Amino acid sequence: MKFSILIAHYNNAALFKECYDSILNQTYPDWEAIILDDGSLENQKEQIQKIIAGNEKFQFFENKKNSGVGVTKSKLIELASGEICGFVDPDDAILPTALESAINVFKRKKKVVLTYSRFMACDKDLNPVAPFKSAMQVKNGDPYFFNYPIQIGHFTTFRKNVYETTEKMNPELRIAEDQDLYLKMYEKGDVYFINETNYLYRAHAGGISQNSNKTKSYDYFAQVIFDTMKRRNLKSINGKKIPEKYNDHKEIFTLLDYKNGILYRIKKKISIILQKLFR
Repeated sequence: MKFSILIAHYNNAALFKECYDSILNQTYPDWEAIILDDGSLENQKEQIQKIIAGNEKFQFFENKKNSGVGVTKSKLIELASGEICGFVDPDDAILPTALESAINVFKRKKKVVLTYSRFMACDKDLNPVAPFKSAMQVKNGDPYFFNYPIQIGHFTTFRKNVYETTEKMNPELRIAEDQDLYLKMYEKGDVYFINETNYLYRAHAGGISQNSNKTKSYDYFAQVIFDTMKRRNLKSINGKKIPEKYNDHKEIFTLLDYKNGILYRIKKKISIILQKLFR
């Protein structure tokens, strides 16, 4: 079972070496790494190509122009030849057993279409700061699941053949493209939480979640959730009517406020325990 590691690169060459080394250190041997550059500066592209030079398991491609993360990640999936895919940002890193842990799940559990684990938030030098504590097994088969609050995160892997049966990732998204992918895959089978920390997430000034795009992230995520509601033909949520068209993120997130309530969280926890016992 081949694993395709997908890397969307844009002017992050200075931080790529640690990502590269973490991929080389994987315990699972059958992998390829595909890098798609999205209009970086020439010297940035040259640095990446210099790092991967001579390693046939790494492939380097370029967009004709800067097209955004939605377009780039969609193309990366198309370029993948592996049965299993997973994204790694060029400024982050994965721990040695990240691929092996995911592959073992896919081999054992045929109904699982997507796996995810826990990530470690790190400083700019990739030193661990704190684990992402919200990651946990979610209830499968729930039409009202929208990954809000966020539970599915890095390191996420998925079956490419199942992805091909979805509407595929929205190329117009510049943020929350990962959430779009998770929710579309969720509709096609089981998702499985690997209770391990397999991903090192680097916080630094040049990261997409630390720059000016952060102010737009709520709208992008809310739009993804709204599109998911419409795709699932939902008319109301917890007794509240879903609007006919998207207006703003506050309207969408207000519909989901009940998910933060204590009673709802207790019921959800019980249902997940029962799911583990009988599925």
